Amino acid sequence: MCMHNILSNVGVVILAAGKGTRLGCTDIPKVMLPLAGKPMVSYIVDTLRACGFTKEQVCLVVGFKKEKVKEYFTDSVSYAFQEEQKGTAHAAHIGMKMFDDHIKHILILQGDDSAFYSCDTLHHFVQSHIDQAMTISLLSTHMDDPANLGRIVRHDDGRIEVIEKEYSTVEQKKINEVSTGTFCVIRSWFEHMYPTMPALRKLGEYVMPTALAIAREEGSPYQVVPVRDSHEWFGVNTQEQLLIAESRKSSL
Repeated sequence: MCMHNILSNVGVVILAAGKGTRLGCTDIPKVMLPLAGKPMVSYIVDTLRACGFTKEQVCLVVGFKKEKVKEYFTDSVSYAFQEEQKGTAHAAHIGMKMFDDHIKHILILQGDDSAFYSCDTLHHFVQSHIDQAMTISLLSTHMDDPANLGRIVRHDDGRIEVIEKEYSTVEQKKINEVSTGTFCVIRSWFEHMYPTMPALRKLGEYVMPTALAIAREEGSPYQVVPVRDSHEWFGVNTQEQLLIAESRKSSL
């Protein structure tokens, strides 16, 4: 199957509604912070275009200072508005509603950590999800110092869990395989499942790792796929990380 046919029924939701409180954002949303002279979220949009996705297949879920995002991208993508910050699954659900009915799979990306993804990585991930007939797939990576990221726990019986940082034990914090927050889901399954999804008790948010847990518990096929190049994922949550990302982009 050629790559164009694989991608033709895939929609991409980019989560871009966050305010960036830890980064002190007041005038622009976090994803519009510049890296090497361009908004950080623009890199993944450019990559998606290079992959062959059309503007009708890419939806930015916007919120805080949404007009700044729209001013930059104009009509080159579609938009969905997340009025309240209720979590990643909530944002994904809002975004996927914008696509035509022929879109059967949804690639979910974070706008603040996807600036270094390559077409090859995204193609491989989506193709694996579709070829393996998965209900939900998650891209993971390995880090020397995962800090406050959600850990991937692989059990001896084959079960895989994503343990959010708020719930991880001391032993689980030693695991260096972490969630990138990049998911691919069957749209119809997600839309059917979402209305009954429970919120995280400690946060009151609806998050994507819960969707993977639901698939696991109901016996639907799921997978966690390690990214082939761990340098392609880099989260920006602090000023130090922003400076590192800026340096990396400037050197490319």
